[in-house]
Amino acid sequence: MTELDQLLQLMVRLRDPETGCPWDRQQTCATLVPHTIEEAYEVADAIAREDWAELRAELGDLLFQVVFYARIAEEEGRFNFADVAGGIVEKMTRRHPHVFGNAYYADAATQTAAWERIKAAEKADKGESPTRVLNGVPRTLPALTRAVKLQKKAAQVGFDWGAVEPVLAKIAEEIGEIRHEIAMQAPPERLSDELGDVLFSVANLARYLHLDPETALRGTNAKFERRFRQIEGWLAERGYTPAQSTLAEMDALWEQAKMAERK
Repeated sequence: MTELDQLLQLMVRLRDPETGCPWDRQQTCATLVPHTIEEAYEVADAIAREDWAELRAELGDLLFQVVFYARIAEEEGRFNFADVAGGIVEKMTRRHPHVFGNAYYADAATQTAAWERIKAAEKADKGESPTRVLNGVPRTLPALTRAVKLQKKAAQVGFDWGAVEPVLAKIAEEIGEIRHEIAMQAPPERLSDELGDVLFSVANLARYLHLDPETALRGTNAKFERRFRQIEGWLAERGYTPAQSTLAEMDALWEQAKMAERK
Protein backbone atom coordinates (compact mmCIF):
# COMPACT_ATOMS: atom_id res chain seq x y z
CA MET A 1 0.00 0.00 0.00
CA THR A 2 1.03 3.60 -0.50
CA GLU A 3 1.55 5.79 2.54
CA LEU A 4 -1.82 7.43 1.89
CA ASP A 5 -3.53 4.04 1.73
CA GLN A 6 -1.91 3.14 5.05
CA LEU A 7 -3.23 6.37 6.58
CA LEU A 8 -6.75 5.69 5.34
CA GLN A 9 -6.64 2.16 6.71
CA LEU A 10 -5.27 3.43 10.02
CA MET A 11 -8.30 5.70 10.34
CA VAL A 12 -10.63 2.79 9.61
CA ARG A 13 -8.99 0.88 12.47
CA LEU A 14 -9.18 3.83 14.85
CA ARG A 15 -12.90 4.25 14.13
CA ASP A 16 -13.75 0.54 14.33
CA PRO A 17 -16.83 0.34 16.61
CA GLU A 18 -15.49 -2.72 18.45
CA THR A 19 -11.68 -2.60 18.40
CA GLY A 20 -11.01 1.07 17.68
CA CYS A 21 -9.90 3.88 19.97
CA PRO A 22 -12.67 5.11 22.32
CA TRP A 23 -11.73 8.76 21.82
CA ASP A 24 -11.53 8.53 18.04
CA ARG A 25 -14.83 6.63 17.84
CA GLN A 26 -16.76 9.31 19.70
CA GLN A 27 -15.58 12.22 17.55
CA THR A 28 -17.90 14.03 15.13
CA CYS A 29 -17.18 16.65 12.48
CA ALA A 30 -18.27 19.31 14.96
CA THR A 31 -15.99 18.12 17.78
CA LEU A 32 -12.99 18.00 15.44
CA VAL A 33 -13.19 21.67 14.46
CA PRO A 34 -11.17 23.09 17.41
CA HIS A 35 -8.44 20.48 16.83
CA THR A 36 -8.29 21.33 13.13
CA ILE A 37 -7.90 25.04 13.85
CA GLU A 38 -5.17 24.29 16.37
CA GLU A 39 -3.31 22.09 13.88
CA ALA A 40 -3.49 24.82 11.22
CA TYR A 41 -1.94 27.31 13.64
CA GLU A 42 0.80 24.84 14.49
CA VAL A 43 1.61 24.59 10.78
CA ALA A 44 1.85 28.39 10.63
CA ASP A 45 4.07 28.42 13.72
CA ALA A 46 6.49 25.87 12.26
CA ILE A 47 6.76 27.95 9.08
CA ALA A 48 7.35 31.15 11.06
CA ARG A 49 10.17 29.42 12.95
CA GLU A 50 11.49 27.86 9.73
CA ASP A 51 11.51 24.50 11.50
CA TRP A 52 11.13 22.26 8.48
CA ALA A 53 11.26 18.98 10.37
CA GLU A 54 8.48 20.25 12.60
CA LEU A 55 6.54 21.48 9.56
CA ARG A 56 6.63 17.98 8.07
CA ALA A 57 5.16 16.59 11.29
CA GLU A 58 2.53 19.34 11.57
CA LEU A 59 1.43 18.86 7.97
CA GLY A 60 0.94 15.20 8.80
CA ASP A 61 -1.28 16.20 11.73
CA LEU A 62 -3.29 18.49 9.46
CA LEU A 63 -3.66 15.77 6.81
CA PHE A 64 -4.85 13.42 9.56
CA GLN A 65 -7.67 15.88 10.27
CA VAL A 66 -8.79 15.77 6.62
CA VAL A 67 -8.76 11.98 6.65
CA PHE A 68 -10.70 12.01 9.94
CA TYR A 69 -13.50 14.19 8.51
CA ALA A 70 -13.68 12.10 5.34
CA ARG A 71 -13.95 8.87 7.32
CA ILE A 72 -16.79 10.21 9.46
CA ALA A 73 -18.60 11.39 6.33
CA GLU A 74 -18.10 7.99 4.68
CA GLU A 75 -19.57 6.22 7.71
CA GLU A 76 -22.58 8.51 7.45
CA GLY A 77 -22.97 7.78 3.72
CA ARG A 78 -22.18 11.33 2.64
CA PHE A 79 -18.85 11.12 0.77
CA ASN A 80 -15.39 9.58 1.13
CA PHE A 81 -11.75 10.65 0.86
CA ALA A 82 -11.63 9.87 -2.87
CA ASP A 83 -14.56 12.24 -3.39
CA VAL A 84 -12.68 14.98 -1.51
CA ALA A 85 -9.46 14.47 -3.49
CA GLY A 86 -11.24 14.14 -6.82
CA GLY A 87 -13.37 17.18 -6.12
CA ILE A 88 -10.44 19.47 -5.44
CA VAL A 89 -8.55 18.22 -8.51
CA GLU A 90 -11.59 18.91 -10.69
CA LYS A 91 -12.18 22.35 -9.16
CA MET A 92 -8.55 23.49 -9.38
CA THR A 93 -8.35 22.32 -12.99
CA ARG A 94 -11.51 24.24 -13.84
CA ARG A 95 -10.36 27.39 -12.06
CA HIS A 96 -6.93 27.43 -13.73
CA PRO A 97 -7.79 27.60 -17.43
CA HIS A 98 -4.52 29.53 -17.96
CA VAL A 99 -2.63 26.42 -16.82
CA PHE A 100 -4.82 23.56 -18.03
CA GLY A 101 -6.49 25.34 -20.96
CA ASN A 102 -5.89 28.12 -23.43
CA ALA A 103 -6.71 31.16 -21.30
CA TYR A 104 -4.13 33.88 -20.73
CA TYR A 105 -3.88 36.32 -17.81
CA ALA A 106 -1.28 39.09 -17.86
CA ASP A 107 -0.73 39.17 -14.11
CA ALA A 108 -1.90 37.86 -10.75
CA ALA A 109 -4.50 40.63 -10.35
CA THR A 110 -6.15 39.72 -13.67
CA GLN A 111 -6.08 36.06 -12.74
CA THR A 112 -7.69 36.78 -9.36
CA ALA A 113 -10.51 38.69 -11.04
CA ALA A 114 -11.01 35.78 -13.43
CA TRP A 115 -11.07 33.38 -10.48
CA GLU A 116 -13.98 35.31 -8.97
CA ARG A 117 -15.84 35.27 -12.29
CA ILE A 118 -15.38 31.52 -12.58
CA LYS A 119 -16.68 31.05 -9.02
CA ALA A 120 -19.74 33.16 -9.82
CA ALA A 121 -20.38 31.16 -13.00
CA GLU A 122 -20.12 27.91 -11.04
CA LYS A 123 -22.78 29.11 -8.62
CA ALA A 124 -25.02 30.18 -11.51
CA ASP A 125 -24.64 26.74 -13.12
CA LYS A 126 -25.77 25.18 -9.85
CA GLY A 127 -28.87 27.36 -9.88
CA GLU A 128 -27.72 29.37 -6.88
CA SER A 129 -29.07 32.91 -6.73
CA PRO A 130 -26.59 35.79 -6.67
CA THR A 131 -25.24 36.31 -3.19
CA ARG A 132 -24.70 39.57 -1.39
CA VAL A 133 -21.27 41.15 -1.65
CA LEU A 134 -20.01 40.17 1.80
CA ASN A 135 -21.34 36.60 1.79
CA GLY A 136 -18.87 33.74 1.95
CA VAL A 137 -16.47 35.14 4.56
CA PRO A 138 -16.40 32.60 7.43
CA ARG A 139 -17.26 34.09 10.81
CA THR A 140 -14.79 31.75 12.49
CA LEU A 141 -11.74 33.35 10.85
CA PRO A 142 -9.36 35.32 13.09
CA ALA A 143 -10.82 38.81 13.38
CA LEU A 144 -7.98 40.63 11.57
CA THR A 145 -8.00 38.11 8.72
CA ARG A 146 -11.78 38.37 8.39
CA ALA A 147 -11.57 42.17 8.37
CA VAL A 148 -9.20 42.07 5.39
CA LYS A 149 -11.40 39.62 3.51
CA LEU A 150 -14.50 41.76 4.11
CA GLN A 151 -12.61 44.84 2.90
CA LYS A 152 -11.42 43.04 -0.23
CA LYS A 153 -14.96 42.01 -1.12
CA ALA A 154 -16.25 45.55 -0.62
CA ALA A 155 -13.37 46.91 -2.71
CA GLN A 156 -14.38 44.67 -5.62
CA VAL A 157 -17.56 46.71 -6.04
CA GLY A 158 -15.84 50.08 -5.60
CA PHE A 159 -16.33 50.63 -1.86
CA ASP A 160 -12.71 51.52 -1.21
CA TRP A 161 -10.45 54.49 -0.51
CA GLY A 162 -8.36 53.99 -3.64
CA ALA A 163 -5.10 55.13 -2.03
CA VAL A 164 -3.13 54.57 1.16
CA GLU A 165 -3.13 58.18 2.46
CA PRO A 166 -6.88 58.27 3.27
CA VAL A 167 -6.40 54.97 5.12
CA LEU A 168 -3.67 56.51 7.26
CA ALA A 169 -5.91 59.52 7.88
CA LYS A 170 -8.74 57.19 8.90
CA ILE A 171 -6.48 55.48 11.44
CA ALA A 172 -5.57 58.87 12.92
CA GLU A 173 -9.28 59.79 13.02
CA GLU A 174 -10.21 56.56 14.81
CA ILE A 175 -7.39 57.02 17.35
CA GLY A 176 -8.70 60.53 17.98
CA GLU A 177 -12.16 59.14 18.64
CA ILE A 178 -10.93 56.59 21.15
CA ARG A 179 -8.88 59.29 22.88
CA HIS A 180 -12.09 61.29 23.22
CA GLU A 181 -13.99 58.32 24.66
CA ILE A 182 -11.20 57.65 27.16
CA ALA A 183 -11.26 61.32 28.23
CA MET A 184 -15.03 61.08 28.63
CA GLN A 185 -14.60 57.93 30.75
CA ALA A 186 -16.82 56.00 28.37
CA PRO A 187 -18.11 52.54 29.43
CA PRO A 188 -16.17 49.43 28.35
CA GLU A 189 -18.59 48.53 25.57
CA ARG A 190 -18.11 51.97 23.98
CA LEU A 191 -14.33 51.73 24.26
CA SER A 192 -14.47 48.23 22.75
CA ASP A 193 -16.45 49.58 19.81
CA GLU A 194 -13.94 52.37 19.19
CA LEU A 195 -10.96 50.06 19.59
CA GLY A 196 -12.54 47.74 17.03
CA ASP A 197 -12.72 50.67 14.60
CA VAL A 198 -9.00 51.34 15.10
CA LEU A 199 -8.10 47.70 14.50
CA PHE A 200 -10.35 47.50 11.43
CA SER A 201 -8.61 50.55 9.97
CA VAL A 202 -5.19 49.05 10.71
CA ALA A 203 -6.27 45.85 8.95
CA ASN A 204 -7.23 48.00 5.97
CA LEU A 205 -3.74 49.54 5.97
CA ALA A 206 -2.25 46.05 5.90
CA ARG A 207 -4.38 45.28 2.85
CA TYR A 208 -3.10 48.36 1.05
CA LEU A 209 0.48 47.42 1.89
CA HIS A 210 -0.16 43.86 0.62
CA LEU A 211 0.69 42.50 4.05
CA ASP A 212 -1.09 39.93 6.20
CA PRO A 213 -1.93 41.59 9.54
CA GLU A 214 -1.97 38.25 11.35
CA THR A 215 1.56 37.49 10.12
CA ALA A 216 2.71 40.99 11.05
CA LEU A 217 1.28 40.71 14.54
CA ARG A 218 2.71 37.23 15.06
CA GLY A 219 6.10 38.64 14.10
CA THR A 220 5.76 41.45 16.64
CA ASN A 221 4.61 38.98 19.30
CA ALA A 222 7.72 36.91 18.66
CA LYS A 223 9.90 40.02 18.78
CA PHE A 224 8.38 41.14 22.07
CA GLU A 225 8.82 37.68 23.57
CA ARG A 226 12.43 37.47 22.38
CA ARG A 227 13.38 40.87 23.79
CA PHE A 228 11.56 40.38 27.09
CA ARG A 229 13.26 37.03 27.61
CA GLN A 230 16.58 38.80 27.01
CA ILE A 231 15.67 41.35 29.68
CA GLU A 232 14.83 38.51 32.08
CA GLY A 233 18.20 36.93 31.36
CA TRP A 234 20.14 40.11 32.01
CA LEU A 235 18.21 40.77 35.21
CA ALA A 236 18.82 37.20 36.39
CA GLU A 237 22.56 37.76 35.94
CA ARG A 238 22.21 40.65 38.40
CA GLY A 239 20.19 38.57 40.82
CA TYR A 240 16.86 40.24 40.05
CA THR A 241 13.52 39.31 38.54
CA PRO A 242 11.35 41.68 36.46
CA ALA A 243 8.99 42.07 39.42
CA GLN A 244 11.92 43.30 41.53
CA SER A 245 13.01 45.87 38.94
CA THR A 246 11.76 49.31 38.05
CA LEU A 247 10.13 50.25 34.77
CA ALA A 248 13.08 52.55 34.03
CA GLU A 249 15.53 49.67 34.48
CA MET A 250 13.55 47.36 32.23
CA ASP A 251 13.02 50.08 29.63
CA ALA A 252 16.77 50.70 29.47
CA LEU A 253 17.38 46.99 29.00
CA TRP A 254 14.67 46.91 26.32
CA GLU A 255 16.57 49.54 24.35
CA GLN A 256 19.75 47.52 24.87
CA ALA A 257 18.01 44.41 23.50
CA LYS A 258 16.84 46.41 20.46
CA MET A 259 20.37 47.64 19.79
CA ALA A 260 21.76 44.11 20.16
CA GLU A 261 19.38 42.85 17.46
CA ARG A 262 20.50 45.56 15.04
CA LYS A 263 24.19 44.59 15.23
